[in-house]
Amino acid sequence: MSTELRRLRNYINGEFRDAADGRTTEVVNPATGEAYATAPLSGAADVDAAMEAAAAAFPAWRDTTPAERQKALLKIADAFEERAEELIAAEVENTGKPVGLTRSEEIPPMVDQIRFFAGAARLLEGRAAGEYMDGMTSIIRREPVGVCAQVAPWNYPMMMAVWKFAPAIAAGNTVVLKPSDTTPASTVLIADIIGSILPKGVFNVVCGDRDTGRLMVEHDTPAMASITGSVRAGMSVAESASKDLKRVHLELGGKAPVVVFEDTDIAKAVEDISVAGFFNAGQDCTAATRVLVQESVHDEFVAALAKAAAETKTGQPDDEDVLYGPLNNPNQLKQVAGFIERLPAHAKVEAGGQRVGDKGYFYAATVVSGLKQDDEIIQNEVFGPVITVQSFTDEDQAVEWANGVDYALASSVWTKDHARAMRMSKRLDFGCVWINTHIPLVAEMPHGGFKKSGYGKDLSAYGFEDYTRIKHVMTSLGE
Repeated sequence: MSTELRRLRNYINGEFRDAADGRTTEVVNPATGEAYATAPLSGAADVDAAMEAAAAAFPAWRDTTPAERQKALLKIADAFEERAEELIAAEVENTGKPVGLTRSEEIPPMVDQIRFFAGAARLLEGRAAGEYMDGMTSIIRREPVGVCAQVAPWNYPMMMAVWKFAPAIAAGNTVVLKPSDTTPASTVLIADIIGSILPKGVFNVVCGDRDTGRLMVEHDTPAMASITGSVRAGMSVAESASKDLKRVHLELGGKAPVVVFEDTDIAKAVEDISVAGFFNAGQDCTAATRVLVQESVHDEFVAALAKAAAETKTGQPDDEDVLYGPLNNPNQLKQVAGFIERLPAHAKVEAGGQRVGDKGYFYAATVVSGLKQDDEIIQNEVFGPVITVQSFTDEDQAVEWANGVDYALASSVWTKDHARAMRMSKRLDFGCVWINTHIPLVAEMPHGGFKKSGYGKDLSAYGFEDYTRIKHVMTSLGE
């Protein structure tokens, strides 16, 4: 007996609606491999409608006071708390993540981040007014950019939706947001939550695939395109946006180096690094997946990390003992497995290296040693529960290898030597350097990288300012 699939719908101009041409795609729970819903496969007519709604809503929302926008965002944060269990259920179906960890590790920071941007709405900064020319006073206005086309990824669907809409709306912009085609459920629920708080047209959700995203970015209406996703997707967005000089905000891939010196507490480092590498099945652009260990403690570290990996459990969302759930989709499972299958002869799989079970897209916590700097698995993003280990001789070599990839999002240094930690934090070419920890984020600090990890910042006042433009106003003091 077949189970009827739940129907997800777009949210445009304050109402839920199907795709104009009725097309849909099936949405699969990665923990079971079975479809549980359908979502619109939106086309040009749907994108046009969402952009028209956002454009119509922009003048009034732009002209609201910061206090009014703050009040709305605080209401949204409260509503997220009140409906947390619904959000958790939707996200778990989206992703297969453990229920308990979704409750403890995602809901609190999401609510905090919305409240942070609610406060940021009232802290628009600019230079003090002044006379920089005789008889003239200059002032700076910081204004919203307009309609924002936003594309969120599948690894943290509801949290990344927050990272997109909260700063944009706080700054006075209106939003058309597209979730990943594999994880639309929690974003559609967010639209339901927000719908009773924001004026119609301020926040719109359009479901669909990469072609839908392309239509959004290429559309004439948005003043800004923001994406969290792969390097390939980011390059495509930048190219499309260049045709009419849209602003672009890109948070792309990562290949975070984790530099472990011989003076660190190995047991503590292994404990923290294993969690930071395997959490969310390694599907995190800041994951601690590329470890560089000083040669004198390399063997000890590898043995301890392999043991930690063997003890790390993956499984169904309701299992309280699991650290992470499945990979998001069959293509991602194939990609992760392919990296292991193509390992060079000099590499050694110390733990894991195989699929877990035949239901869903689970992969074992994996540790690979014996690797060289130019190996594929060192240079390219795996985006799975795989930690690689290399052995370095001295600080200079550690820096050379750490920086020797195309990505530059996050990194960490593990040492008891304060001077060394400070030197490394200066020399590492990454948007974030953690010292003796890896992966904590706070709303007050920026998240974003360099090189092929993209540009623009999420979170923090810097992320907020990305959604504003600066205008100089000069007035004559003459009669």
